[in-house]
Amino acid sequence: MSEAKKLKIGLPKGSLQEATIKIFEKAGFKIYISGRSYFPYINDPELDPVLLRAQEMSRYVEDGVLDCGITGADWILENASRVEVLSDLCYAKQSTNKVRWVLAVPEGSVIRKVKDLQGKRLATELVHVTEAFLKKNGVRADVEFSWGATEAKVVAGLVDAVVELTETGSSLRAHKLRVITTVCESVTQLIANRNSCRDTWKKNKMDQIRILLQGALDAEGMVGLKLNVQQKNLPKVLNVLTALKKPTISQLSQPGWIAVETVIREDRVRALIPELKNAGAQGIIEYSLNKIIY
Repeated sequence: MSEAKKLKIGLPKGSLQEATIKIFEKAGFKIYISGRSYFPYINDPELDPVLLRAQEMSRYVEDGVLDCGITGADWILENASRVEVLSDLCYAKQSTNKVRWVLAVPEGSVIRKVKDLQGKRLATELVHVTEAFLKKNGVRADVEFSWGATEAKVVAGLVDAVVELTETGSSLRAHKLRVITTVCESVTQLIANRNSCRDTWKKNKMDQIRILLQGALDAEGMVGLKLNVQQKNLPKVLNVLTALKKPTISQLSQPGWIAVETVIREDRVRALIPELKNAGAQGIIEYSLNKIIY
């Protein structure tokens, strides 16, 4: 009997791990990580998952060790990896906007612009991208790789500036650092090996994962609403209701009553339900969503 087909998929270990596992579970993939194991269990016999640092993911996908994986666009750029990007995965409440790698200096630094870095020393994890950025701006500086605690190095005077990842800038402000400019932006991406994309079975499997993950992400921050309303009050209810698309309207068995169902942003529900009630809605039900497939 022939061996069952498997898709080798890399899941990011570290800062993206928790959000990735959460969104996979909403997409219908249950993942269990045992202790220090780098080979988690997943409830899909066609998937062969492995945990890897996001910084390394694109290299292993490019080399074909993995068929696909999840990493940041920044690390694809840093490794100059030749991979197929299947989808941008903007993790809601974590990176609904792109995260930024920024050039930062101490608040009291005389460095005000990129040109002021001439002959200075910088620390960052994103060495190659930073070097390319400086070269583009005509600046020659010493860029050293940082294993971590990068912000502390500039505060302690070990380097003149840092290029650091930020989403809100709160950590930089806490370390009394001032942002000079943005070096690059990044978003989480589902990437694939180019040869794997030419394999029909693997490409179909990757597309399945992409569709389910995107559906789970699109459902983040959204809820479903069901309600009943008398026919005479329907125009008032529809005037209040803001839907993802036009709401579903169906006739109830009781004459003169209508059932309405729609999807809205969760942050609107608290204010919306009393308005719907005042407009004549009854039997209002709010329910969570796992996926929205457009």
